[in-house]
Amino acid sequence: MKKIILFALISVTACARLENVGQEPEFSPPQATQEHTAMMTPGLPLAADTAPITPAAPASLWSGTRGSLLGERRAAIRGDIMTVVIEIDDRAEISNSSARSRAGSEQMSVPSLFGIPQRIDENLPEGASMSAAVGLNSSSSSSGDGSVSRNEKLTLRVAATIVDVLPNGVLSISGSQEVRVNFEMRELLVTGYVRPEDISRQNEITYDKIASARISYGGSGQITDMQQPRYGQQVADIILPF
Repeated sequence: MKKIILFALISVTACARLENVGQEPEFSPPQATQEHTAMMTPGLPLAADTAPITPAAPASLWSGTRGSLLGERRAAIRGDIMTVVIEIDDRAEISNSSARSRAGSEQMSVPSLFGIPQRIDENLPEGASMSAAVGLNSSSSSSGDGSVSRNEKLTLRVAATIVDVLPNGVLSISGSQEVRVNFEMRELLVTGYVRPEDISRQNEITYDKIASARISYGGSGQITDMQQPRYGQQVADIILPF
């Protein structure tokens, strides 16, 4: 029964892959994203202490509204858009080395004991002697060497939308970007939580100020498909014990 289910799953997956032969990857519809939902549905009303200031004169340049010349332009409410700057340049190098050595030697000889060793030597095979009755030698050594080297660099910018404002004022953001070049689709996803005060005056925030950040940069298409092992090989790697 398990073999039939596994064969059916592989067949369905293979059929889905065959449908993309000769066709470029399809874009995901923007209307089905969290960003679009946040822009179309209003959020909770602002508290009294955070409500925008009502201008005394609608035409004044010094009003506190967001649409004025000197108004706050940073993203703050559900549906607003900000820019997430991703500049990852991590490098880690770890090196460990250890060595140990030990040597020991013990020897006991009976050169003379009332003439007994000499009499025993006469009856021993040629080359054997009681002059060195017992001899022990031991030595041990061990060494270890290990190193870890990692280098990651990624520079990206993506627009993210505020999808929710939490009760403590923290903003929940979500952003996605899809770029298709020929038959290869590149997708960038960013989600997480940010504080409004961490957003710069340029309406930007760096990735290191995003809590619970989830950043995914991948893709799909012919090149990505060729880089992946076949499903049969993946299954064999899991099942085979050697």
